[in-house]
Order: sequence, then structure tokens, then C-alpha cells
Amino acid sequence: MEDNNRHKGMRNRLVKSLNTKGIRDTKVLDAIQNIPRHFFLDKAFEEHAYEDKAFPIDQQQTISQPYTVAFQTELLNINKRDKVLEIGTGSGYQSAVLAFLGARVYTVERHKLLYENAVKMFQKLNFMGIRAFFADGNKGLGEFAPFDKILVTAGAKQLPFALKEQLKIGGVLVIPVGDESSQTMLRITRVSQTEFKEDAFGKFRFVPLLKGKNSLLDI
Repeated sequence: MEDNNRHKGMRNRLVKSLNTKGIRDTKVLDAIQNIPRHFFLDKAFEEHAYEDKAFPIDQQQTISQPYTVAFQTELLNINKRDKVLEIGTGSGYQSAVLAFLGARVYTVERHKLLYENAVKMFQKLNFMGIRAFFADGNKGLGEFAPFDKILVTAGAKQLPFALKEQLKIGGVLVIPVGDESSQTMLRITRVSQTEFKEDAFGKFRFVPLLKGKNSLLDI
């Protein structure tokens, strides 16, 4: 894998584009600037890796467009050493962004092939602070809870109760909720043991958040 000056130049243009679209967190932009997104895509898409577009990956899933990655990350307001649960590892790109920001990342993927590919990528890029799990993301990771932040990168029909319960008091959950055609980006803040504050941030479209695990490697 090569990350050359041409790739870095394309990332420069992407970061400027994200800034003009409203992404203001300089730490998030710095992460986008430094992480080689083309490593997380099929070779066929390398020339388009720094366009602000989603692309297909294995298992009929997608890698989110850079704006969506930046937007969700900005809503989380990551601090160094934050313990972050990510639901939907996918290609691993979002996990890498979180790790670059200094988070301790626990990421869950229900597709075994994506899980295995992401683990290999984290090792290649030396992202040793990412712990990946092949599991049902709807259940979260109760054995490692509570979390400072939780990020869901798939569209949920409704808010999974387990994820809310795995937030620390003062913690933040960012999740798109709605039907398969469109979801509303929600930021849920846990105010107390029983009270949650909800803020909405516009419409997005994600692949659906599904239950269970998929062990098949060649769909």
C-alpha cells in the first residue's frame, strides 16, 4: 500500500471541501487529512477515494462519505482517552478516525469478513488502540460498559435500549434513526441514570442496522 504526495494533495482538497460544507472541528479535519482513505477501499475505487462519496465494500455494505464520517465524529466531540463504542466497523475507516483522535475504540461488526479485513487493516496501520469484536451490535458490549461515547454507523429503526444503558452519565450516543429510505441523525446525552436529552441534526441515509451475526465470507 502506498500513500504518496498525490494522495495527500487529494486529501487536502477533500478537507477544504468539508470545511466549506460546515465541518469546523480542526481535530476532525486533521484526522481526515492524515488517514489514507484509499487503503480502506477496493483498488478499483482508489482514484475516487477522496471524493465526498460513499462507496460499496464487501457484504453489500458501504464506506460512508467523508462528510458523514466527519459530521458524526464532530457530534461526538472526542477527547483523548475517551472510551468509545462503535457499532458497525465496516471498512474500519471510521474506527481509524476515532483512534487518530486519541479515543480508546471498541468496535463491533456483525459481518465476519468485514471484521477480519478491518482487524488486518488496523494491524497494518499500527492502530493498536482499536479493539474489534465480531458480534451483534444491537447488544453493544455490556462487559466493557460504560462508555464515554457511542457511535452507530448504520440506520436503526428505533433506538436500541442496550446502547442507551451502556452510556456513562454525561456520555453521548450518536445514531441515525428512521426507516430504510431516510434517517434522522440523533445525539443522545445521558443526563442521569434515568434521564436522556435528545437533539436532532438533519437527514441521512445509511445501510440498515441488522440483528444477529453473519458468518458467511463470500456474499
